[in-house]
Amino acid sequence: MRNTIVILTIFITSSLFSQTDTEIYLFDIIKKGETITLDNKRNISNNEGYDNQPSFFDDTVLFSSTRKKQTDIAAYHIKTEKINWITSTQEGSEYSPTKIPNKDEISSIRLDRDGKQLLYRYNYKTGEFKALLEGLKVGYHTWYTPDIIVSSVLEDNAMSLIVSNLKDGSNNTLQKKVGRSLHKIPNSKLISYISKENKIWKIKSIHPMTGITQEIINTIPDAEDMCWLPDGTILMGKGNTIFQFNPKTDTRWSAFHSFTDKEIGNITRIATNITGNLLTVVSDISPEHIVQKQVNAYNARDIDAFLSTYSDNISIYNYPNTIRFTGKEEMRTYYEEKFKKEPNLHCKIKHRIVLGNKVIDEEYVTYKDRNVSVAAIYEVENGKIIKVTFIRPLLDTNEKKNPEKIIQKQLDAYNARDISAFIATYSKTIKVYNFPNKLLYEGQEKMKKNYTGFFEQTPDLNCKIKNRIIMGNTIIDEEFLTIKSKNYSAVAIYEVENTKIAKVTFIQ
Repeated sequence: MRNTIVILTIFITSSLFSQTDTEIYLFDIIKKGETITLDNKRNISNNEGYDNQPSFFDDTVLFSSTRKKQTDIAAYHIKTEKINWITSTQEGSEYSPTKIPNKDEISSIRLDRDGKQLLYRYNYKTGEFKALLEGLKVGYHTWYTPDIIVSSVLEDNAMSLIVSNLKDGSNNTLQKKVGRSLHKIPNSKLISYISKENKIWKIKSIHPMTGITQEIINTIPDAEDMCWLPDGTILMGKGNTIFQFNPKTDTRWSAFHSFTDKEIGNITRIATNITGNLLTVVSDISPEHIVQKQVNAYNARDIDAFLSTYSDNISIYNYPNTIRFTGKEEMRTYYEEKFKKEPNLHCKIKHRIVLGNKVIDEEYVTYKDRNVSVAAIYEVENGKIIKVTFIRPLLDTNEKKNPEKIIQKQLDAYNARDISAFIATYSKTIKVYNFPNKLLYEGQEKMKKNYTGFFEQTPDLNCKIKNRIIMGNTIIDEEFLTIKSKNYSAVAIYEVENTKIAKVTFIQ
């Protein structure tokens, strides 16, 4: 039983500092009147592997960065654009570097190779260290004063909010079940934290001395990292968007900035400096960026670079769920031989659809003796491709009409909310799935029942096709939907047989 507890504790601790392939970007915050924009983007980590947990130390950005199979504290100097290393600890790795108020020192959590986890103080210039809170497994922390630390501490398989006084050695638990994001609230004597007591997470404020708390707002769903601008605006990231909320003036979250480039895909951390003119964003490498990197390595026939984009437990399928390969070693055997035999091998992307962590490519592959068209559905997690599903063209020999015309007829009926014309484009045995192969319902009557009320209750219903991939009798549509004044994106895979849609698979 004790071994089980130890293993569980190590698992939870390691999840606090998960080693994903991330990068840190620095922006200038430009304010003109009431308008705030982000400018001068630069990748300040530019390092293969884990780069995370940035904080500001005067004109320097501190962060945790992987090198030589361990994580050390790096310092990016904004003016010189150079990096130097603060630590090189052989016993373990450092995380969450933070400036200690009024001192030329920083604090950081060190996770040793034997599982020991403590908060240390480090001399900024020499890297010399000393433990601060013996006996507390600190996950995240912020400084209230030079002698008082507010921490998220791992205990009872969750994190608790604890206030520690370095002068008298006291540790006071204020709340159970809290998150990682702890900050001093500008122009106040309060600390903000994320409460996870209930299913809906909340941002709350607390006075560390009195323990008085007050609710500020619910978090963006499933997001838990935030920062404060000097004017009291909270910034919080999710996906490729930063949201904003000012408790003094706002009643709900609104979009602050959405990133459209391929590099920033999923924002996991965000921090600003004390004057509010600089912002750091940590992002997983975007799924599209990873997939393109894979395509480039494929075209270069570089087997190591190609496989580096895949997870160790990669699975390759033929649509919808027939397994081809599992694991990198099977892939290496197949593709290494393929790269050697095909000196002119080349993949051209004709169309690309990106939806969340999925990238769908229409690929035109040139071999020495033939050309092949295929659609590939890539699924990306933690900066690696974890699954690929291939769809190859298969034409029904009895098909007299262009399958695209059938789908267009269905789309026109949908937008006209004409239930009879809509249902007429489907076979009597139509089957509707969620990707990859989860049956939702089947049969025309069930479909008619589902859509009749929907059409009647949605007068503004509209679907626009943003992108279309045609693979024989299979058509993949990227759809932009308007439903009751709200917009949604989805992907639908239609399979046409005998002039009717026989199967639909939705990716949402």
